[in-house]
Amino acid sequence: MVKLIIQIPCFNEAGTLEATVRDLPRRIEGIDTIEFLVIDDGSHDGTADLARKLGVHHVVCNTGNQGLARSFARGLQYALGAGADIIVNTDGDNQYCGHDIGKLVQPILAGRADIVVGDRRTSSIAHFSPAKRLLQKFGSAVVRTFSGLKIPDAVSGFRAISRSAAMRLNIVSSFSYTIEMLIQASNKNMAVVSVPIGTNPKTRDSRLFKSVSLFIKRSGATTLLMYAMYQPLRAFSLIGVMIAVIGMVPIARFLYYYLFVDGSGKVQSLVIGSALMTAGTLTFVLGLLADLVGRNRQLLESTLETVRQLELDLTRYRNAFPIENQPVDKELGDGGNTKNADDADPVIDLQAVKQQQETAVLRQPKDAVRQ
Repeated sequence: MVKLIIQIPCFNEAGTLEATVRDLPRRIEGIDTIEFLVIDDGSHDGTADLARKLGVHHVVCNTGNQGLARSFARGLQYALGAGADIIVNTDGDNQYCGHDIGKLVQPILAGRADIVVGDRRTSSIAHFSPAKRLLQKFGSAVVRTFSGLKIPDAVSGFRAISRSAAMRLNIVSSFSYTIEMLIQASNKNMAVVSVPIGTNPKTRDSRLFKSVSLFIKRSGATTLLMYAMYQPLRAFSLIGVMIAVIGMVPIARFLYYYLFVDGSGKVQSLVIGSALMTAGTLTFVLGLLADLVGRNRQLLESTLETVRQLELDLTRYRNAFPIENQPVDKELGDGGNTKNADDADPVIDLQAVKQQQETAVLRQPKDAVRQ
């Protein structure tokens, strides 16, 4: 039995949620059960109530607005607890074509991928401006450089994730999960592929960012942070080398004047160069320490994965055997008195034993008594 849960993070999506849910598939070849999950991220327009009216199987509500990345991570955890074998994430604004979910899950069903990213083919989207298309290509190229994955639409939120991959993902960013997931997947040797998908007409502007410049700034910061987290030695070594190379320039200037001109002066170049070389060396040492911390983080993630599996197994056991349906032992019902009474040593009545012996003697045949 293969179970698919389609999760929809929402924030004030009452105007588009009905169309989004209506567009979702009810049957997919190779999938036995399909369920829907809405994560209401502190909406105040009745999104959660609408989801229940539409027959959404699972509705999870955040007490306040936690952001897209945290809502996505909470949805993954809930879907795992609900027994999902495959999790598909889509947006609440009906941006992605729901009938393409079948295309997303096929590589996972075939065992060829752990994560599948939908490629919107942004060059063909009518409402994307030329500048936005160029930035989209540039951003995807940057992500490919840092992650090593050839994904043409790196920030697409239309994704399918296998159960094993979802167990290993740990989203820590508060802005967006798209870039962080790819960098994590690459460093954890997950198989990530991309499939072309369709998009629906634009229904509203993006709520994830207020301007393109802000999106570039926050996405760039997330990319650098995630890369430094998973490749600290390489990142700090690169920075250290750059600082050291800059420091070699004033030192070379000092040596030139010292050896070939008058042999004096230009001490300030030596001081500046030495300071930069020292800073470069210290940066490299910081990279070594960060790499050691990264090894410890890997152990913690392995422990977290084990704990998460135990929690999910316990949840599945409780769902299969609810406490209210389990019979209560008799000894538990009266505090254990019944069991203690049954297990206690019997009390011997000596008077009764003596009477039984006398009766047995009287009943013996007379010849036996004479003898």
